[in-house]
Amino acid sequence: MFDEQNLVSCAGLVPVMALAERAGLSELVGERVAITETTVASAAANPAGKLASIIAGMAAGADCIDDLDVIRSGGMRRLFGGVYAPATLGQFLREFTHGHTQQLASVARAHLVNLVQASGLLPGIEDRVFIDIDSLLRPVYGRAKQTSHGEILSSGGGVGVV
Repeated sequence: MFDEQNLVSCAGLVPVMALAERAGLSELVGERVAITETTVASAAANPAGKLASIIAGMAAGADCIDDLDVIRSGGMRRLFGGVYAPATLGQFLREFTHGHTQQLASVARAHLVNLVQASGLLPGIEDRVFIDIDSLLRPVYGRAKQTSHGEILSSGGGVGVV
């Protein structure tokens, strides 16, 4: 238990969550996540804030609902406003259907694009193309398999060029 009110256990969350917000996380959730039918009326309120709390907790090492309390420990409440209790977040997550997970996948895809733009990550990406058709790649040897750019790699169904 980390209960010293003057210390912060996960100060690294400040730049992580600031970048997430600069890349439009809350706006994307607001636009793309809609929970219309719930068993508990308050469960669908403020999905952006609840998802930000869950993401912050996961970034701090939470791997279950109870562990999300890490973002409320010690002086963390001084850094982040509107942090939800694990019970509230669990209630929110229990309302999710398959359709909601697809909405979250849409948020994740759009947020990744925004993160790259907001952070300046992958400079020169416009000039390169990366193709990964199969995750299991092995070298294939032989003179007929060489290219000017490197070795052709292959596995059962996929091909990639390095």
